Amino acid sequence: MIIPTAEPFFFPGSRENAKIGCLLIHGFTGAPKEMRWMGEYLAREGFSVLGVRLTGHATQPEDMIRSRYTDWLASVEDGYHLLRGVAEQIYLVGLSMGGILSLVTATRLRVEGVVVMSTPYKLPDDPRLRWVRQISWFIPFMPKGREEPGADWFDQAAFKQHVAYPKNPLRAIGELNQLMAVMHESLPKVRVPALLIHSRNDDYIVKDSMAQIYAHLGSSDKQMMWIEGSGHVITEDAQHELVFKAAADFILRVDTRTAENPSTTLRAGVESAETK
Repeated sequence: MIIPTAEPFFFPGSRENAKIGCLLIHGFTGAPKEMRWMGEYLAREGFSVLGVRLTGHATQPEDMIRSRYTDWLASVEDGYHLLRGVAEQIYLVGLSMGGILSLVTATRLRVEGVVVMSTPYKLPDDPRLRWVRQISWFIPFMPKGREEPGADWFDQAAFKQHVAYPKNPLRAIGELNQLMAVMHESLPKVRVPALLIHSRNDDYIVKDSMAQIYAHLGSSDKQMMWIEGSGHVITEDAQHELVFKAAADFILRVDTRTAENPSTTLRAGVESAETK
């Protein structure tokens, strides 16, 4: 059973922007709800918006133990094909692990661009990671961090509405680590425009993650954007409106360029799909 308020969502487009589809992808142990405000914002811009629910998420933590990273990629692919039914152009918009999934998918399916937010390049150095599968048989879950829940949030009212599992399934952390390895192989093959957004106050992931992703991206059109006054979940925390506007502006800029020279983006999309 899906947690109330954490369901997937779809907002049909309107006006001339309805042909633009935005596929919103939430993070590890998170839920579509952490992308919903962003979806509502993009829908007001006229875009067609679909927020997917990744396998094993937004139900109960035990469901993630049975999930594999390939299941998460399949969830994104399913959403892509659903959105393709109403949109001519698709942009992948991912938070944290959703950003990893966006980057990998951009090398497998034809998309016009990616927005990658609060996305880790690697997990923190920990010798236990190599044994995480074995450890998970005896210790299936581990707490999230050492601080009090919500300590890294600037908007405490938003934190109280946030939906996510309260603990990390160890087996799924092993899957996340594998997914990151796939991302590392995929980054040079990403040819579509990319916007990377990260908060300077994000203590949840390795600090140089955005710089590392940027350095390895194959795209010639890539941007980094820093924000302040927000924790890891920048789609819900205090500066979310700034993030939403940056994403919408990026999509409109790329769409304008595509309209002026459609063959350029088409070639980029086909190349990225064929060089995976």
